[in-house]
Amino acid sequence: MEVQGDIYRYIGIVNAGDSLAKNVWGGFNESGFAIINTANYNLNSKSMKKENEGKIMARALAICASLKDFETLLDTLPRPLCVNTNFGVIDAQGGCAYYETGHETYKKYDVNDPHVAPDGYLIRTNFGFSGNRSKDQGSERYMAISSLMKEAHRKHRLDPVFLGTHVPRHLVHGMTRTCLTDKIPRSEKDTLMAPFRDYIPRYITASCMTVQGVKKGEPGHHAIAWTYVGHPLTTALLPIAIQVPGCLPQTFIPGQKGKAWMAEKGLELKKRLFPYDVSNGHDYINVAQLVNKKHTGILQRVEMIEKDIISRGCQLADSIHEGTLTPAQLQEFYHWADRHLKAEFNF
Repeated sequence: MEVQGDIYRYIGIVNAGDSLAKNVWGGFNESGFAIINTANYNLNSKSMKKENEGKIMARALAICASLKDFETLLDTLPRPLCVNTNFGVIDAQGGCAYYETGHETYKKYDVNDPHVAPDGYLIRTNFGFSGNRSKDQGSERYMAISSLMKEAHRKHRLDPVFLGTHVPRHLVHGMTRTCLTDKIPRSEKDTLMAPFRDYIPRYITASCMTVQGVKKGEPGHHAIAWTYVGHPLTTALLPIAIQVPGCLPQTFIPGQKGKAWMAEKGLELKKRLFPYDVSNGHDYINVAQLVNKKHTGILQRVEMIEKDIISRGCQLADSIHEGTLTPAQLQEFYHWADRHLKAEFNF
């Protein structure tokens, strides 16, 4: 959803029905500032009924251009903040940091500090390194992403397309090392239920965004967000640009009922992956519907659909960073992507 903030125009992920974008769950603005968050469960001694993470991110996108601006925002907001979260922030000046933020205070972890991030990246799941480590949650997911990122760094694969396609769909369990795709069923008719808990994608995952920032000296509005509107196992990845005001793909923005077309399609397919609603049924996934030897699995079909989108999206990103993209070209790309998605998501 595109929003004109008090200072900056921004694009953010919002809940269906939140037409005023009161809460934003990840986004970037025309200055090149971007923010995401992960829920954190070990920073506060007590919880609050009110949760302000989404409101703080919406405010940050509206008024912040730098890490310093964001820190000023955190410093001046009234206490308690009513948050228990890890805010991840980048800006157009090369700034990149995580802020482990509780009700009263926050601690900054600067990616540009080699003592903090020797390999040039940081990872957070659902705990903070500055919190009460006996209350850690998401440690299994942290183990999984740590292994994936270590291998990607070794192979020089830390690019937005790799991160956008592999991290949200990583199907190796961090603790058990179980890989859901090791035993592939013959076809989608061969029901194979498997435990699905504490993987990187979860049943409740509702969106994902990988922000491709800009280099120093490059206009902030050249930033791009490679985005899933919906579950990453059932929806396609699409690059979203902020360069042209009011220009967004129709399949990714709220429709008449407040839901994006892509998100609704993803929910329909998600029911096939998680067919059981009773008891703890959502902790089990039908692997045959996900992947199979006939290549009719939902993830296999989605990856084929988005292959052309990613190819054209990379060309689009190059044009943006080179400063040669025209508004007409961006609009045509979105029109093509909308037609492509609606034609191919018919399985």
